[in-house]
Amino acid sequence: MKIIVGVKRVLDYNVKARVKADKSGIELANVKMSMNPFDEIAVEEALRIKEAGHADEVIAVSVGPSQSQETIRTALAMGADRGILIETDEQLQPLAIAKLFKHLVEKEEPGLVVLGKQAIDDDSNQTGQMLSALTGMSQATFASKVEFDGDHLKVTREVDAGLESIKVSLPSIITADLRLNEPRYAKLPNIMKAKKKPLEVIPVADTGVDVSSGLSVVEVNEPPKREAGIIVNSVAELVEKLRNEAKVI
Repeated sequence: MKIIVGVKRVLDYNVKARVKADKSGIELANVKMSMNPFDEIAVEEALRIKEAGHADEVIAVSVGPSQSQETIRTALAMGADRGILIETDEQLQPLAIAKLFKHLVEKEEPGLVVLGKQAIDDDSNQTGQMLSALTGMSQATFASKVEFDGDHLKVTREVDAGLESIKVSLPSIITADLRLNEPRYAKLPNIMKAKKKPLEVIPVADTGVDVSSGLSVVEVNEPPKREAGIIVNSVAELVEKLRNEAKVI
């Protein structure tokens, strides 16, 4: 069985995001970029499934600019077998990403697709669900535990009410939640070996997929700064300020 795992190049989570001067988006020039943390968890889960003998190959896939090869190489250093980059400099929406992954699913015929539940740059949380709708594959989102049961998967999901266990048939799509696992660190020998692992670059135009979108970013703004708090001298003063200034009662 093949496993396709998605990896996205995003602004490093330790870097403070800054809005561009023209408010067209987030400033990405000369800042540290890294793999989306939820995608690291997805890669780790795919590798554990392979190591348990349930899969033969893990394919790391990214959609983005040529620099995304670095992100794929990170996944290869962790243990993925090969990588595929669908290269584009456009800022694609989740539906376009799902269509491109559908193209690869039809080409590679994987038994499992593992994605991070969301990317920390846009927080859309849509690609896995859209890919399931496009391919007809079963889906198990927000996975915090994955177990094999014959030709089915038993997945524990994190939901608002607590934990939910479901069983889905293969082939399937899983989106990884935060508590699914702890990603491994890539060791230096594996980092060196990753440079020799195959990485296929496919221009987005060669896929024949329509990636046009009806959405556009009008403006990006930083959140308003919080005002300093104040100390009140009595309950009556607190109630007055909540009623007349905050207008919450």
